[in-house]
Amino acid sequence: MIKIGQIGIGHNHGEGKMLAVQKFPELFEVIGYAEENEEWVEKRGNLPCYKDLPRLSVEEIIEKSDAILVECDVWNLTKTAKMCIDAGKHVHIDKPASGTLAEFEEFLNIAKEKNLTVQMGYMYRYNFAIQKLMGMINSGELGEIYQIDAEMSTYHSKEYREWLKHFKGGSMYIFGSHLIDLVVSILGEPKKVYPFIKQTGFEGVYSDDNNFAVLEYDKAIARITNLSVEVNGWGMRRFAVMGSKGTVEIKPIELNVEMTISTTDIASNAYQDMKEKVDIKDVPTLSRYDEMMKDFYKSVVGEKENPYSYEHELAVQKTLCRVVGEN
Repeated sequence: MIKIGQIGIGHNHGEGKMLAVQKFPELFEVIGYAEENEEWVEKRGNLPCYKDLPRLSVEEIIEKSDAILVECDVWNLTKTAKMCIDAGKHVHIDKPASGTLAEFEEFLNIAKEKNLTVQMGYMYRYNFAIQKLMGMINSGELGEIYQIDAEMSTYHSKEYREWLKHFKGGSMYIFGSHLIDLVVSILGEPKKVYPFIKQTGFEGVYSDDNNFAVLEYDKAIARITNLSVEVNGWGMRRFAVMGSKGTVEIKPIELNVEMTISTTDIASNAYQDMKEKVDIKDVPTLSRYDEMMKDFYKSVVGEKENPYSYEHELAVQKTLCRVVGEN
């Protein structure tokens, strides 16, 4: 068992992470949470996952924990996580990383020198359908990958689209980062990026809420789309991979997930098309972060090597910065 605390409750995924670790008392002893912003305490402090926990100072969380969930406002993630790493603590840091690319690289270098786990909160890594797809790619079942087509959109409130003004790239920064993580896992860093960062102006809000990017490789192309005013955006979320031996489409990515697997035998030119339902219990409410948190535990205690290297995390952030035009 490891002692774990949470710094910040302002990140939209913070509640889900705390609920997940509380499911596994045999793995995690939750010592409490820290939040210095009274507005967040007023808004979220009485949520069931927090209301019976001790509210401690940031310093107390760092001192008393073996590992820390960093779930503060996005713009404070990297500097807060660095405080934990400097103190020798393993961290789960929500996404995307904040600050400059140089600051994030310094953070990763310190963690690597100290052999500390850094787990980024890209939840699709632990999506069962995505994991099956990755297995097919890694086994060569889909052949050489030539195209990826990915969309992560939704229909946001006016208030949320105002909040997106905090970030260069807006919804591409917050949501496109999930897709960039998957693309980089499959194809690596792109040779070139061609971003199209647009503002709908819907309801008088001018944030970067209508975005598209093309990532170019030697032979492959990846297309990433996100829109914050897409009706049934959840239902339209899609991740499709096209290779020389087969195509897999996952749509939607969560909630009633369906995979369409199309394969061909090159020698006989025999084509097969199969649809498969993926059983994921009421994501995201009940199970989105369960496997992620269990993997975090295994990495912290040395049962398993972190499947996502420091180098991969840096490559994802580099690519994201290139797409949104951030240095």
